[in-house]
Amino acid sequence: MNRIGIVILNWNGKELLEKFLPSVVSCSKREWADIIVADNASSDESISFLAETYPDLQVIKLDKNYGFAKGYNKALEQLSHAYFVLLNSDVEVTENWLDPIYNQFENEPNIAAAQPKIKAYHNQSEFEHAGASGGFIDYLGYPFCRGRILDQIENDHNQYNSEIDIFWASGAALFIRANVYKQTGGLDDDFFAHMEEIDLCWRIKNQGHRIIAEPKSTVYHVGGATLPYDSPNKLFLNFRNNLFLLHKNLPENNFWPILLQRMILDGVAALKFLVSGEFANFYAVFKAHLSYYSMISKIRKKRKHLVPLVIKKEHKEMYHNSIIFDFYLRKKKHFSDISF
Repeated sequence: MNRIGIVILNWNGKELLEKFLPSVVSCSKREWADIIVADNASSDESISFLAETYPDLQVIKLDKNYGFAKGYNKALEQLSHAYFVLLNSDVEVTENWLDPIYNQFENEPNIAAAQPKIKAYHNQSEFEHAGASGGFIDYLGYPFCRGRILDQIENDHNQYNSEIDIFWASGAALFIRANVYKQTGGLDDDFFAHMEEIDLCWRIKNQGHRIIAEPKSTVYHVGGATLPYDSPNKLFLNFRNNLFLLHKNLPENNFWPILLQRMILDGVAALKFLVSGEFANFYAVFKAHLSYYSMISKIRKKRKHLVPLVIKKEHKEMYHNSIIFDFYLRKKKHFSDISF
């Protein structure tokens, strides 16, 4: 078994495999790397396409659509590589994408997870929304990136080309040590999709590990290929999963104050949607809270399990101000405007 397993999760994505798998195959020819496609019971011609076009690739056929989180968990439990790369099916990789992070893992045992620089496939001068050049989070749980704050995406002028410790690595191209993935419980399948990688990374950080962005490696991500950014269902998952994220991982000393602040801000967001006539989005936020309350007992049990495992409570990669306040009132639109 090779050192690194590149695992692409597919669900009815034959067209994406046709378009993006060639770059993965051609740019990942290393004696220590395997490419694996895990299929979430696709009903299109994905499996036959893989069998005909890439007969040597390993394909893991799952019995139903488990979503992003559980689909990866089901697939990765069948593999025994030292490192995993969770790679979205809508990512184009570049010639040197594996080596810089692989070398970091081989030489720096305290690095548990990493991501490359992620740029937009359709506008390659820009960073991509889901990860850019490294993920961070503010104290209220709002994620942002080095190169993207809220909906403000920066052009890449090599301003964020340094390796840096980050709070979370993007699930679009997530490199992670297999033993850390398994020891921390992997992706939480109750999230189904969206923010599950931030939850995983928070657990990793709480156990004292490092996560880095390594911009010497670059990939291009379409983003929104499975679920568009303006989808009410995506909004539902983001609002609900953010509550899951906070409830599971916030430190004891400010658990209730922060959770209550987020609930109030969610109410403000819902009211804004209602007043502006965005009824589907209003309902998405409302439904997100109902879903959270219906699962609160289960989330409490997860938190009870996680709290004794926490080794490190404070993280310098967490922004201890409000990114929302800074963005809208202080007009801080770029990552370089922010002081940690």
